[in-house]
Amino acid sequence: MQFESLKLFCDVARHRSFSQAAQANRVSQSAVSQVVLQLEKRLGVKLIDRSTRPLQLTGEGKLYYDGCRGLVEQYMEVEAAVRKAQTPLGPTVQVAAIYSVGLGNMSQYVERFAVEHPDVEVHIEYLHPDRVYERVRNGTADFGLVSFPRKDRDLTAVAWREEEMVLACWPGHPLAPHRSVRPAQLAGEKYVGFDRDLVIRRKVDRFLRDHGVEVEIVLEFDNIENIKKAIEISAGLALLPRPTLEPEIRSGTLAAVPLAEASRLVRPLGIIRRRNQKVSGTASRFMELLLQADEPPPRGSASGVFASGTRPRAWHNGSARGPNGAARHP
Repeated sequence: MQFESLKLFCDVARHRSFSQAAQANRVSQSAVSQVVLQLEKRLGVKLIDRSTRPLQLTGEGKLYYDGCRGLVEQYMEVEAAVRKAQTPLGPTVQVAAIYSVGLGNMSQYVERFAVEHPDVEVHIEYLHPDRVYERVRNGTADFGLVSFPRKDRDLTAVAWREEEMVLACWPGHPLAPHRSVRPAQLAGEKYVGFDRDLVIRRKVDRFLRDHGVEVEIVLEFDNIENIKKAIEISAGLALLPRPTLEPEIRSGTLAAVPLAEASRLVRPLGIIRRRNQKVSGTASRFMELLLQADEPPPRGSASGVFASGTRPRAWHNGSARGPNGAARHP
């Protein structure tokens, strides 16, 4: 079986969309549909329920996706390592990032860096958080961009910025017009959550539990894009980082309502790198750009919407550190 077929299926499963999988792989939507049909024919089972929006995996489809996802990501890591070893012609920066970081303003950082360093290429690969840590740990990425950086004896984390978590809902929901909401107002609501193995899911669950709030989990996804799509079709609500909602706020497909000040919740973003190893000069300069650049202000607005753009202190060492370990002032 061709690797490309497995990758296309995994992209359809992750995006819950044939069209987005096609766009990500630069092929036609019909080509992606044919690949999935051939897989289903070969396996003799239905992998995707096409009657729902967004698309849903069947039980067999979820089992197949869980097994194939790791294989596909490992193969891509091998290819990236080989390319990195065989491309000495120009300096490159290899960055591994969680999905939602790429849905913000990373392209602006890359474009700004290209103006200052036209001879350097920046490659950003978007992965599941566990794969980001693996890529940095095994050296196939110069550094990684993650949320809620965790302690790791082989890695060190640099504080990047904090993103305010807000209530995301469809514009017609009763809470959408509010200037702010208290956690208690979410009690009993249908909720679209992150997968249970993600740190952000555990943080949100604890936040709701600490406020004595129980919600009805109706769907779970491993990335913010699918959560937003589910909210758009009125499947439920979610607490999401405000910057990731900008496109939908501008288009009017989603509303973002801040939490009351007394119940503030943020998502910290961090830059992880290998401990006791200096990053390359080019990677160090790109890290400095990320650390120095202020988050752009939101280009759209909604009732009560705001973004903090603040940068926290480093979590592991008690003080912020630059990319080569030099002390930075928070």
